[in-house]
Amino acid sequence: MSEKRIRIALADDDVLFREGVASLMSRSGFEVVGQAGDAAEILALVRLHRPDLVILDIRMPPAHANEGLDAARVIREEFPETGILLLSAHIEVEEAMELLATGHRVGYLLKSRVTGVDDFVETLERIAQGGSVVDPSLVRELIRTHRRDDPAGPPHGA
Repeated sequence: MSEKRIRIALADDDVLFREGVASLMSRSGFEVVGQAGDAAEILALVRLHRPDLVILDIRMPPAHANEGLDAARVIREEFPETGILLLSAHIEVEEAMELLATGHRVGYLLKSRVTGVDDFVETLERIAQGGSVVDPSLVRELIRTHRRDDPAGPPHGA
């Protein structure tokens, strides 16, 4: 009985990081269908290979702003069943809310908070199977930001 391997494409402008993740994924039983260094490349790879899951950095060339997040939105629109993991060194919760709010085949982790290969593999499998994963520190940041901006919240100093 052969189990279907999860097909992954990944995008990060740091080639050593990208190669390391690709190697780790291959050794962990995933099929890496392509790697990209920018948003345009990952969109082309996704359209060509239609992977089960895409791992994206948020900030990529040319401006190192939210190009990866913008690519994730396009992927979600064109291929709604493709899982998306935002894997970034940066907290961009507000910008990612629309994508995260789908709660379907989506995740957001901080690179610095990935501490174990087994946990990371489990996260990828969960997203590919339809679940969602959000780093707890991102949830705390979102709640903190929301409370600060909530006009119905308690008055300052309360």
